[in-house]
Amino acid sequence: MGELYLELHRATLTSQHQTKAGNRRTEQLLVEAELWAATASVYAGAAYPYEQLDELWETVLLHQFHDILPGTSIAWVHREVVARYAQIIEQAQALILAAQQQLAGAGSTPIAFNGAAFTRNALAFGQAKPVQAPAGTAVQAIAADGGYVLDNSVVRVRVNAQGLITSAVDLATGRETIAAGQEANLLQLHQDFPNMWDAWDVDKYYRNQVTDLRGLESLELSAREDGSQVITIARSFSNSTLVQELSLSPGSRTVQISQSTDWHEAEKFLKVAFPLDIRAEHAIAETQFGYHKRVTHVNTSWEAAKFETSMHRFVLAEEPGFGAALINDSIYGFDVSRDAKDAQVTTTMRLSLLRAPRFPDPETDQGVQTHRYGLVIGADVAAATEAGALLNSAERVIEGAQGVDPLVSLSGEGLVISSVKLAADRSGDLVVRVYESLGRRAHGSLMVNAQLGSAATVSLLEDELAGQSVELDDGAVPLKLGAFEVRTLRFALAK
Repeated sequence: MGELYLELHRATLTSQHQTKAGNRRTEQLLVEAELWAATASVYAGAAYPYEQLDELWETVLLHQFHDILPGTSIAWVHREVVARYAQIIEQAQALILAAQQQLAGAGSTPIAFNGAAFTRNALAFGQAKPVQAPAGTAVQAIAADGGYVLDNSVVRVRVNAQGLITSAVDLATGRETIAAGQEANLLQLHQDFPNMWDAWDVDKYYRNQVTDLRGLESLELSAREDGSQVITIARSFSNSTLVQELSLSPGSRTVQISQSTDWHEAEKFLKVAFPLDIRAEHAIAETQFGYHKRVTHVNTSWEAAKFETSMHRFVLAEEPGFGAALINDSIYGFDVSRDAKDAQVTTTMRLSLLRAPRFPDPETDQGVQTHRYGLVIGADVAAATEAGALLNSAERVIEGAQGVDPLVSLSGEGLVISSVKLAADRSGDLVVRVYESLGRRAHGSLMVNAQLGSAATVSLLEDELAGQSVELDDGAVPLKLGAFEVRTLRFALAK
């Protein structure tokens, strides 16, 4: 058995980037809105915005219909969808802010909120507290051969005079990530003439012609208040221009790239390549509630056909003891190739950024498009999962009087909280969904910081399951999950 792979729909992972980005952004914001609204309801007695959340979720799900999310609708559909996503984002942001203001109270102290399922800047998931000064020392930046070397005592990254990454070293092990003599963050432009159905297809023949985008308009170094160093790279090519901000933060092992592309191409395919000094047997790509492994060889016709595949927030290449991941905020398509030269094996991972089909929308993605992605140096599945989640969820800071403890806390290696909300039946019950992310059995404990009446395991639709009551131990629920298992828990709050 294998995955359901549609050979005539490879391009649907990339066509209409603004639609893809809107989908990712609104999904994340609504999960955050549910978290803070539930926290404000339990802690502050605030009214939970059931109707607004239902309406927004229904609109997001409607736009996942084909041919909308795949990017294969006619022009006016995508223009309308992008405008509607902007409205959803604005409304979701307003719900988040309203809940956070109720939690923080009136005051002038900057209060930071973390809605990501992992700790960020010493803030646990669902926690808020006054902003603290960055704990890490500033990143060092040294000019070298027309480029720069960035060093934060965790990783050392060399960027050459063309703005390309030629080295990325994990300082704890001394291990090099970039393949010898090659360049990463290399943008590549292909001709893209599918035999059928422009917006739907990518044919393997697109690889026969490629232009490496090494031309440079400018290369500048700057620093941020948090100690990060930023290299700003400007390029022009064909009829388009782009600007990248390549940054390294204190204590981070992720080189992050924020890219703005003014895209004016026709029948072209833009990718960005990372050749890695890693002998990877599989590419590991995130899916909902876990990941999927695909072999990197092309020994069979089935595997050879999978020259463009899907992911969510990360794709990882690893060998025993070392790996590297690419994370993103709005990308779903990628490819992986494995090459051997003089007994040295290189694994190249490429993210699919933009296309320019003429049919059914001749203006597909024309104009300014934005992406954020990053290279995680020395990563495994757990590190890639965490880095991908953090990239997709921003820390929020508002003025207030106080912070709050997390409403829900989770312990156990590989266990991740997916959502925290109030039950859809408006009973006031608290619903928490967790999953196992590493593909193995896991044990842990879920703690709710509230007085509870009862707890039960329920279905994804929050319906009762026979014989699924849960014993509470001082507000904590012991958990035992199988590989990639999803568990939904429902808590009745004490009256």
